[in-house]
Amino acid sequence: MDHDLKDLAQAAWRIRRYALRMGEVQGQGYIGQALGWADVLAVAYRHALNLRPDEPTWEGRDRFLLSHGHYAIAHYAALIEAGVIPESELETYGSDDSRLPMSGMATYTPGMEISGGSLGQGLVIGVGMALGLKQKKNPAFVYNSMSDGELDEGSTWEAAMSAAHHRLDNLICLVDINNQQADGPSSQVLGFEPLADKWAAFGWHVQRVQGNDLAAVRDAFDTARALTAAQPRVILFNTLMGKGVPLLEQREKNHFIRVDPPEWQQALQILDQSLQNPQGALA
Repeated sequence: MDHDLKDLAQAAWRIRRYALRMGEVQGQGYIGQALGWADVLAVAYRHALNLRPDEPTWEGRDRFLLSHGHYAIAHYAALIEAGVIPESELETYGSDDSRLPMSGMATYTPGMEISGGSLGQGLVIGVGMALGLKQKKNPAFVYNSMSDGELDEGSTWEAAMSAAHHRLDNLICLVDINNQQADGPSSQVLGFEPLADKWAAFGWHVQRVQGNDLAAVRDAFDTARALTAAQPRVILFNTLMGKGVPLLEQREKNHFIRVDPPEWQQALQILDQSLQNPQGALA
């Protein structure tokens, strides 16, 4: 096994574990998204992003925008993995005066660049940030993490047009295609295919990969960063909600999960067993 991939698999496992432990504090949460998006976050925070964990506002950092603010539990897990937030704080998740509220808020959490949650806003902010960095001749990248539900929002496509117009080659959009939103399957709420063709028609460089295949995710990040074309980049990730914990993968409705107390430990045990099978952890 590639040594880098082994490290990334362990990081993804820890991110999933941190998220489950936070979910157990409240007994519920957006756990399905956290488990499904963990591989992308592992590659982002352990391989791709240029950061200083002890200096989260360092001017030279890459910016990671959590547009889908309800994925905060996943993002906190990644920030713990990156060393930005101490692991001890996960026990405060969603509690009064915690730095880890249930929806991402920049005023509370180190490493949280924006207050997300009103879907369709992250890419708009990302365009502005990328333009600002260009003006300052700052070589940092701006990553916008968003959900397929945000493809329903007109502001997303207005921002996509604007990014291409301004040739923002420092902007990388990461789209989680898990085909699930609050009102049902995303593709049935508002059909979005052929998605790759649409982004390409808007002037973006497009990749579409399996978001739970660590090698494919890593290679897609590397390609996006290395491109020389003066255009924004988007990576479309097909992911599985609840990835790594079959009892959650198989739930019919897993946009927001309530888990019975005994199931939390069962989920952790299943996850721990997967790490003992390295190929399974990379699947």
